[in-house]
Amino acid sequence: MKPTSGPEEARRSASDIRMFASNCSMHGLGHVFGPGSLSLRRGMWAAAVVLSVATFLYQVAERVRYYREFHHQTALDERESHRLVFPAVTLCNINPLRRSRLTPNDLHWAGSALLGLDPAEHPAFLRALGRPPAPPGFMPSPTFDMAQLYARAGHSLDDMLLDCRFRGEPCGPENFTTIFTRMGKCYTFNSGADGAELLTTTRGGMGNGLDIMLDVQQEEYLPVWRDNEETPFEVGIRVQIHSQEEPPIIDQLGLGVSPGYQTFVSCQQQQLSFLPPPWGDCSSASLNPNYEPEPSDPLSSPSPSLPYTLMGCRLACETRYVARKCGCRMMYMPGDAPVCSPQQYKNCAHPAIDAMLRKDSCACPNPCASTRYAKELSMVRIPSRAAARFLARKLNRSEAYIAENVLALDIFFEALNYETVEQKKAYEMSELLGDIGGQMGLFIGASLLTILEILDYLCEVFRDKVLGYFWNRRHSQRHSSTNLLQEGLGSHRTQVPHLSLGPSPLLCSEDLPPLLVLSPRLSPPPTAPATLSHGSRPAVCVLGAPP
Repeated sequence: MKPTSGPEEARRSASDIRMFASNCSMHGLGHVFGPGSLSLRRGMWAAAVVLSVATFLYQVAERVRYYREFHHQTALDERESHRLVFPAVTLCNINPLRRSRLTPNDLHWAGSALLGLDPAEHPAFLRALGRPPAPPGFMPSPTFDMAQLYARAGHSLDDMLLDCRFRGEPCGPENFTTIFTRMGKCYTFNSGADGAELLTTTRGGMGNGLDIMLDVQQEEYLPVWRDNEETPFEVGIRVQIHSQEEPPIIDQLGLGVSPGYQTFVSCQQQQLSFLPPPWGDCSSASLNPNYEPEPSDPLSSPSPSLPYTLMGCRLACETRYVARKCGCRMMYMPGDAPVCSPQQYKNCAHPAIDAMLRKDSCACPNPCASTRYAKELSMVRIPSRAAARFLARKLNRSEAYIAENVLALDIFFEALNYETVEQKKAYEMSELLGDIGGQMGLFIGASLLTILEILDYLCEVFRDKVLGYFWNRRHSQRHSSTNLLQEGLGSHRTQVPHLSLGPSPLLCSEDLPPLLVLSPRLSPPPTAPATLSHGSRPAVCVLGAPP
């Protein structure tokens, strides 16, 4: 038998389990697969190795299961700052429309939707407003726009704002941005709209924020004709303090500020950070309030979308719902749908919004990053009896008018520190790998390199056992083909007269190439082939037994 060559012996040793166990860095394998026969000591080592591997795999499976549950934890921290961006402050008069700006045409189109008036009640309502009834032959305009009505008849900030100061410096209506909400025409201070620079503050406490004095203009309030869902019974303003990225939902989240009082609002900024799925449920998807999310022209670029906020998501959800149900949008809603007519307001839009608010059908997750403001309110009466006459002269109003219409509002930071509420992953991938490595070292004494050693051994086994099997099979097939070829050549032999060359006869054939095939029985072999003349072609003689 031919001895095994060096490379083949090396490959065979690399795939041998005993050789691998003696060289592997995993503890215990050398005692299990070492030289010698089966013994009690080897059996105990095998049981210890199997038990350690099973415990290790159980611990790994438990750690992986815990990691796939995606737990999170919430960290609350308080940080100091030398400068904070002042929030946006939106304020609306509770009365949406001024009585002095309503016309018979407005009552014709919007009286039923906004005030619950029947057409026969319009003259009486106009007399209650101190206005003459519609003249005979009155013809309403063929078209009517609700947005234009609120823009024209809503309260003007130029008339309401009596005094304004920010950090002790004068401010005015130019520092406010007009915005429409469900309460009508409103105004936002420090909105940052159109790229305006955001105002900041460097100190906390009263006098270091926004200090305004407003006239609510009760004489412009509409008379309550009939009780309906849109009839206001209060007097004063609604105020919402929010971030610049978040649209105001002042009809739901606004604070009420009453005339005859000075209201102090102490704020503290809170920065919230939530995790996306699967650890949390936050979202950072952009908003598109249009009912059709994709542009009609595939070649056109989509309109720029707003950053995701919770209030923005609710507003976009309401806009889509009203646009789908009514085919229009309310005048404060964003999007490209046409503004609803007064009849659509009454019969479709208002009932649809009220139904949505009752069912809470808008599924809006928390934003991944947001800013909100915790607030504390306190108030005192104004004016005092000592200051009533002075304010009456300063504002050119009577003392009774000031007590019923004038209010003061002071919004400031309590301190320049702010809170951070942050969700964090309770179990990171690095911690999972660290736990697996610790369990691996504790139970089986292995490391990452041990895994590489096992993989390398499996590759050697695959090469020797699997690939070697196919290699030997192919080699056997080639050897069989060679034998068949030799047998085929033997069938074409031509017998010629015997030559006296020892004990083996000499056979000659014309079909063979000029080679000499010697029989093993021939000794010694001739030095040159024997050639016989067979016609015009030489013949090759083969030594061997005759067929």
